[in-house]
Amino acid sequence: MSKNLIIVESPAKVKTIKKFLGRKYAVEASVGHVRDLPNKKLGVDEETFEPEYRVIPGKEKVVNKLTKAAEKAEVVYLAPDPDREGEAIAWHVANLIHEQNKDATIRRIQFNEITSRAVKEALEHPRDLDENLFNSQQARRVLDRLVGYKVSPLLWKKVKRGISAGRVQSVALRLIVEREKERRAFEPEEYWVLKVRLAGENPPPFDADLWKIKGKTAKVGSEDQALALEKAVREGSFVVESVTEKERRRQPAPPFITSTLQQEANRRMGFSAKRTMSTAQRLYEGVDLGERGTTALITYMRTDSVRIAADARDAAKDFITDRYGKDFYPPKARAFKTKSSAQDAHEAIRPVDVNITPDDVKALLPSDQFRLYKLIWERFVASQMAAAKFWDTTVITKAGETQWRSKGERLLFPGYMMAYQGTKLVEFQSISAHKADVNELPKLAEGQDLTLEDFQKEQKFTQPPPRYSEASLVKELEEKGIGRPSTYAAIISTILAREYVQLTEKRFIPTDLGTVVSDQLTEHFETLLDVGFTANMEESLDKVATGGQDWVALLKDFTTDFYPTLDQAKENMARVKTGLQTEIMCEECGKPLVIKFGKAGTFLACSGYPACTNTKNFTRNDKGEIEIIEKTKAEVEKIGRKCPECSGELVLKRARTGSRFIACDNYPDCTYTEPFTTGIKCPKCGEGDLVEKSSRRGKLFFSCSRYPDCEYAQWNKPVAETCPDCGFPVLEKKTTKAKGEHLACPNKKCKYTRSLEEEADA
Repeated sequence: MSKNLIIVESPAKVKTIKKFLGRKYAVEASVGHVRDLPNKKLGVDEETFEPEYRVIPGKEKVVNKLTKAAEKAEVVYLAPDPDREGEAIAWHVANLIHEQNKDATIRRIQFNEITSRAVKEALEHPRDLDENLFNSQQARRVLDRLVGYKVSPLLWKKVKRGISAGRVQSVALRLIVEREKERRAFEPEEYWVLKVRLAGENPPPFDADLWKIKGKTAKVGSEDQALALEKAVREGSFVVESVTEKERRRQPAPPFITSTLQQEANRRMGFSAKRTMSTAQRLYEGVDLGERGTTALITYMRTDSVRIAADARDAAKDFITDRYGKDFYPPKARAFKTKSSAQDAHEAIRPVDVNITPDDVKALLPSDQFRLYKLIWERFVASQMAAAKFWDTTVITKAGETQWRSKGERLLFPGYMMAYQGTKLVEFQSISAHKADVNELPKLAEGQDLTLEDFQKEQKFTQPPPRYSEASLVKELEEKGIGRPSTYAAIISTILAREYVQLTEKRFIPTDLGTVVSDQLTEHFETLLDVGFTANMEESLDKVATGGQDWVALLKDFTTDFYPTLDQAKENMARVKTGLQTEIMCEECGKPLVIKFGKAGTFLACSGYPACTNTKNFTRNDKGEIEIIEKTKAEVEKIGRKCPECSGELVLKRARTGSRFIACDNYPDCTYTEPFTTGIKCPKCGEGDLVEKSSRRGKLFFSCSRYPDCEYAQWNKPVAETCPDCGFPVLEKKTTKAKGEHLACPNKKCKYTRSLEEEADA
């Protein structure tokens, strides 16, 4: 007896869905995309923009399995994720099935949550494949391929071999570079913060901040001004000018969308966008909950809509009134407004079943999954609760020509904060005490005289705009319309992987390479790197998805400007591959030093090479000025361990040939050294670590620390990831002209590769 076939995107969903359905259904996984553009060539007809799709190398077995399963099925239901990428996967799978069987009955289903109700409801309401939605993804894919394959070779020629450009992440890089330039150009201004401590008839004394001088916003720019103001105030008297009291309500935030989840997970838990999305994916697809079996915990995590389903809202109401009481539910159910630019196809991110609390699953989930589920659950529950109520008091005190302001806050009713703060009601009584700008105010009346107990003045300086964190960068990308929720994690991962930026103290700092790439692209591809143009392109792709824009016409319009710009850039872009010139002179030959972009990073080298081989390491200060690290102190980085021979500090150094090694800081008195380990176990012996070495000619390679007992070695940087095809314990990161930056299996018998450039170019 033939079965109906359901094809999902991820193997993790197979087990979850099989639990809901009977024997009439077979469930298989496509394991992501099955077809794509070829790796070794453009794969797009530049006149018609027709793509040349091929089965992704390594996916032949999966495709064969799916087509054979489809032959036995009465109906094939395609159920990849409910978004553009999911529609594209469904489209390609359908084409491959029809190549084998033209008469196959294929329908598209989608669900926002993997529950029995949602899956069965989707099966009752199948639809045809959405050609417009597929064309939107196809247009994006072709657009990114054209930019990547046309601009990247230019950067190879002009800047550094092996680097690349992407349509969206290049704009994100520009934001980071421009922010750094703003910081370097920033000139701090002095200002003074003045505060007084006052006492009235009733305790306690309270603090007041300088608010206005002669009715205008107070500005004290020097110590002389601060001293003069202090003198005048001390000679005068303080009197209460006004006391304003009112009740204030603080409303809960809406449930999470992709961008706000990434921001909050980064702020609260330090999660990267990539870590957040991969963890959320597992919660969405289903996790093992012991007696409950494999259970999906959250709804689809790629969304920019704050809408929630009516049944989820009703379930939240029952939960809130049962757990917290009727007072904690608002008079009217909450409905949040989604931005006009958002795609409203999916709900907000919420727990599938609000009755499965974080405490219920804490012992069953890995730490990351538990913490993220707790965050999502609390935010959703709080979003449906009553407002928190505060009693605010503002006191304005007058002293001569100055006015001083004090603010007090008292919690009346915690409302939604009971769920989202995760605290007990009694603990809210001290919530205001943690705020620097909130006082415990005594009873005061207008016209009341006050006594000055203390006068404090503090010199400060204005600060430059802060560097982007992952959270603030995601927020900026969202506000400017750059990319879409599903692409933020990939954008950030890409610019980090290409070493265009680095994360220092959880803030993005552009590298010299990233700055050069951004400057070159901004100068020669003004339209492509324009924030407004990128946002408008996203809107146009959205119109393609709804049938309001022809995808071929969109690409034709783009290339009309892009191709002439590309030709001009080939002629006019400055060549910095030989080095970016500085004003620092070589002390050995007198020629200028240049910044070079090597495999091991950025360094200074003499422009007189090969006659002069002088090189130096350097850093940049807050103004972006080059500061040379003297050779006697070069690369000295403490690693937190003591030398086993003399108990001195072990430090990280770099050999002349380029490889790093660990040595004793007491050299030459102590000559102890050890190789620098990658922390990845040797795939051959499984005992030693792969360590960094370099050949006599300065070429880096990685070998087993147990050499000569184990002679395993590989030229390319190892990556702690098991090959999905042959199971080899590590992969290696490579860059070639044909494939660009990609991962490959070191096992010569295995042909597995995965492009790092294409998977991130969203």
